[in-house]
Amino acid sequence: MKKLSIATAAIGLTLLLAAGPVSAATKTHTAVEGDTFWKLSKKYNVNLTQLMKANAKINPLNIWAGMKITIPSTVHSSAAKKTNTASATTLKAQTVTAANGKIHTFSEQLQVKATAYSAAASENGKWGAVDYFGNPLKVGTIAVDPNVIPLGTQVYITGYDHNGLPIGGMVAKATDTGGAIKGNRIDIFVPGTSAQASNFGIQNVKVYILK
Repeated sequence: MKKLSIATAAIGLTLLLAAGPVSAATKTHTAVEGDTFWKLSKKYNVNLTQLMKANAKINPLNIWAGMKITIPSTVHSSAAKKTNTASATTLKAQTVTAANGKIHTFSEQLQVKATAYSAAASENGKWGAVDYFGNPLKVGTIAVDPNVIPLGTQVYITGYDHNGLPIGGMVAKATDTGGAIKGNRIDIFVPGTSAQASNFGIQNVKVYILK
């Protein structure tokens, strides 16, 4: 019987090792006044995009005190990291030349629909003219769907036509979100009035995800 128990234990251990490392359990955070996904990503040292995906039903602009927020695990196997690294090294470098002659290296190109918004109070709610991270809105600020373009991503945009923006294209950063910004859609901050932003209309633009 003892030999049988040892053999059974050995088989169980072999199956456990074959299954790979066990991920750490997710945590639950009870929100307090002023919490944002960005603040929580820093507090718990988790990827902002993963955090938002884990809480896809929560409006990032409407986090209230007492709300339960899932904090995903940050444990990854070393094999997965090696695979990701190997995949990254196989990507071929792609470049786009800006109107000023500067060459930008990008990893992905998207065709999206763009609208524009201003610093007007009517467009920014109770938080005022600041982006998702609390920074003042400025030329180069864009609102995105974080599931398509992760927050914090630097991009190069071409194809727009608006007097308040750099001619030919511009480098921008995804630091804002919006309730209507879903899928392949961006909202570009433009200086001026709400009426001037409205004149931008809906334009088809190219977004290059910079490395």
